[in-house]
Amino acid sequence: MLQRLTITNYAIIDHLEVDFSGNLNVITGETGAGKSILLGALSLILGERADPGVLFDKTGKCIIEGFFKVKKSQVAAFFQEHELDLEDQLIIRREISATGKSRAFVNDTPVNISQLSELSSYLVDLHQQFDTLALGNADFQQEVIDALVNKPAEMQQYHQVFVQYVQVQKKYKQLFDSRDSANKELDYNRFLLEELTDAGFSTHEIEDLESELQTLSHAEEIKNTLNRVYFQLKEDEQPILQQLKQLQSSLQGLAAFHKEMPAIAERLLSSYLELQDIAGEVEQINDQVQYDAQRIELVNERMALGYRLFKKHAVQTTDELLAIKAELTVKVDNVLNLDEQLASLEQEQTRLKEQLLQLAGVISAYRQEQASPFEKQVNVLLAQVGMPNARLKVDMVAGELNPYGQDTIDFLFDANKSNQFAPVGKVASGGELSRLMLCIKSLVAQSVSLPTLIFDEIDTGISGEAARQVGIILKDLAKSHQIICITHQPQIAGKADAHYFVYKEAKAEKVTTSVRLLSKEERVNKIAQMLSGEKPTAAALENAREMLAIPS
Repeated sequence: MLQRLTITNYAIIDHLEVDFSGNLNVITGETGAGKSILLGALSLILGERADPGVLFDKTGKCIIEGFFKVKKSQVAAFFQEHELDLEDQLIIRREISATGKSRAFVNDTPVNISQLSELSSYLVDLHQQFDTLALGNADFQQEVIDALVNKPAEMQQYHQVFVQYVQVQKKYKQLFDSRDSANKELDYNRFLLEELTDAGFSTHEIEDLESELQTLSHAEEIKNTLNRVYFQLKEDEQPILQQLKQLQSSLQGLAAFHKEMPAIAERLLSSYLELQDIAGEVEQINDQVQYDAQRIELVNERMALGYRLFKKHAVQTTDELLAIKAELTVKVDNVLNLDEQLASLEQEQTRLKEQLLQLAGVISAYRQEQASPFEKQVNVLLAQVGMPNARLKVDMVAGELNPYGQDTIDFLFDANKSNQFAPVGKVASGGELSRLMLCIKSLVAQSVSLPTLIFDEIDTGISGEAARQVGIILKDLAKSHQIICITHQPQIAGKADAHYFVYKEAKAEKVTTSVRLLSKEERVNKIAQMLSGEKPTAAALENAREMLAIPS
């Protein structure tokens, strides 16, 4: 409930404070006095965008504060989600500087505009944002029926499954498009992979073949050199190994005559043993090296294949070629696996769609259950507000699955009992729309938790008995909700629990808007003026007293 609204330096308002009652609050005043300016200021603390052009004094700062009394359970989730302090009284403040900078605070904690808008949705329904044009909007019509259904858990469950369904559909389409694109390259990639697989190169193979070819190509030269080395080491007339052995023995014989001889003899023995090992390895290598023309031909062919693949794939080593083979394997496997993934996603789509259809059927049943009583109640209220021949009909047909079910809901209207129903936005006049909106809101308000409903000239296009009936509806609605209503109709003003008068006055050569709460006698006079003009007649005054149930 909005307890107090303070406005400083906004439009033609210098400063004012308004304390509202918890029931039916009516605001009246001459056209242009600033009644709607109050709601414009209020909309700023409800999250509307700020315009620095609204500053009354361009050198100062605009400050608007709303003091709300709230049930903690009503906004607890919001405060917990945004880590805000929750107190018994909720204070929302909006500040706008001359430079256009805007700041918002909830209980003195800074918040952004989106947070402010979200919070306001728990507090206030402002008719300017929810006006008669919305009656022709399909989303609004569905929201009305769902508010009457009042099954948030079922709606939330459906919405969660629908989000999953949309995500799976999106993933399926992406994979399907990827498969089409990948299939165009699959044959070529598969050919490249088969070519590399058939080549069957192992790690470093081409580099090893290059080395082997060098050996095979110089086999005769290698064997001649190795034979000569081996011969000189072991088989010459005076083999080097034999000479070293003899020299070592001679030095060993001098060991007793010089202290350094044993060490030199030992070193010479080590050289002998090392050359003996070398001779053995030379003999072994010599046995292995053979000129093989057939092997040379095979190696040349293998290397030619490798070099051709090097050039084709723009690489220089066998390992790079094998890396390309691995990449191609992954690409080909991924394409082949896409069909399996698509089949799995298709099954998931089918499962989720069946679940959605089941949940949507439950929601549709709830909506159908509410539609007929809603029609009857609206039509009774329409007769009450001076439209006895008007009829509203809720047309509901099954359509495509959407975030809120599968129903297409349309409000159809017949103003003259002609049984010629048409979409309400096309056939209802402005006055009819205003009264129809009030009837609908009065029914919906019983199913929603919004504590405050604000109507800006809901009485457009009506007067007399119809206006009186609108006042009765608002008065009845105010028993469970705080109502703030701007009106030009005395019949509605007479039903108020608190009547505020908006007027202009000159201050320091500037015209400003002010608001005051009227006393009983002031209300009599203002309502009489609304009935008969600036100078009310005795009959008008008497009529005003009758409206206010004040004895003469």
